[in-house]
Amino acid sequence: MKISPSILNVYDTNLDESLVVLEKVKADFLHVDVMDNIFVPNYTFNHEFVSFLKNKTNLILDTHLMIINPDEEYQKYIDAGTTYLTFHLEATSSPLELIKKIKNGGAKAGVSIKPNTKVETLLPLLEEVDLVLVMSVEPGFGGQVFNQNAVEKIAYLNSVRQDKQLSFLIEVDGGINLDTAKLVKNAGCDIIVVGSYLMKSSDIENTYKKLKEL
Repeated sequence: MKISPSILNVYDTNLDESLVVLEKVKADFLHVDVMDNIFVPNYTFNHEFVSFLKNKTNLILDTHLMIINPDEEYQKYIDAGTTYLTFHLEATSSPLELIKKIKNGGAKAGVSIKPNTKVETLLPLLEEVDLVLVMSVEPGFGGQVFNQNAVEKIAYLNSVRQDKQLSFLIEVDGGINLDTAKLVKNAGCDIIVVGSYLMKSSDIENTYKKLKEL
């Protein structure tokens, strides 16, 4: 499995120090949570911060838009240097069109669903999308408890992927630690987003290595 460390808990405190460690361990991605305080009850930052990050690190940016208007804002994040750009299915009425726009705009397109959204609603998109992000917590805040229904969703997506010989990646975000990482790996997950468990660890480098050993 690949690891996408989330900077949600460090972007306004010890970002520089954290980036040094993540580059040292050669993190697979850097997960960037964009929140607008409308789609979710929290605010983080916008495309300007993503551009700032791109100039500070060579890590691949994995940007998760938790905003109400991804159809209008997506290109700003691509231009800022995002490689994987994920929007929420619940935030747009034309997800397939947005996937195509993101890909034509120069990024890999991802779609995410909240814990209460049925995974079957993604079926019409799976042949076009590059990544599916399963939320195992309610989006908006870090440090929440892992929702077990994410494991079933991942297993379902993996089954569809195998049956239809598709190539989209499966990513999970929320409540990931060594125990839950094992669960999602066994279900067919490709990428784990790790926030508090990794970034608030007393030894980020060692914790990252333990996750990688899975």
